[in-house]
Amino acid sequence: MKTKTNSKKVNKAWLHDHINDPYVKLAAREGYRARAAYKLKEIDETLKLIKPGQLVVDLGSTPGAWSQYLRRRMSPDGAAVGELNGTIIALDLLPMEAIEGVTFIQGDFREAEVLALLETALGGKQADIVVSDMAPNLSGIHSADAARVEYLVELAIEFAQNHMKPQGALVAKVFHGGSYNDVVQRFKAAFVSVKPFKPKASRDRSSETFLVGMGLKH
Repeated sequence: MKTKTNSKKVNKAWLHDHINDPYVKLAAREGYRARAAYKLKEIDETLKLIKPGQLVVDLGSTPGAWSQYLRRRMSPDGAAVGELNGTIIALDLLPMEAIEGVTFIQGDFREAEVLALLETALGGKQADIVVSDMAPNLSGIHSADAARVEYLVELAIEFAQNHMKPQGALVAKVFHGGSYNDVVQRFKAAFVSVKPFKPKASRDRSSETFLVGMGLKH
């Protein structure tokens, strides 16, 4: 019974925080599908990454808040619909409701066939920016979860190395924990400049943070 009570308390606390979260309210007001849009927005506004005319790949895109932000940034007048100056390709294991002008591929990024579909969508071009909000289903077993997180980040870096312009940037979600230092080292081995980023929209108690790698080393 004790476990149930604790879990109910946790759910209640989460719900209370969620309902009163200023970013949740802002997302609803501004038409974003999730508060996550403001994480990418803050990273972009600080580092000036996203520009009209770019080709951007959004990995782990569902429910689509990052793609929505990208779409507005690459629209001549910041609109959610209408003209789009650039290309956005989104991918996720889960379905995503369509966003005007965004190409969506549903599938597992870890599978070769899905990667091949993504390569076809690129049409022989290289991405300017790769953003990854991919996260594994966490099991609660620390070492296993750390390995899963590290593996997804590895794949995102590898994809950037193979399909991104040399001067491009990768924004990837990571988690503080067992694999964090290894992931940072992997980023440093791949990119000229690496910046850790904890956006204000990322909850204080969350272990998530973001790494931005700019300029490929090889």
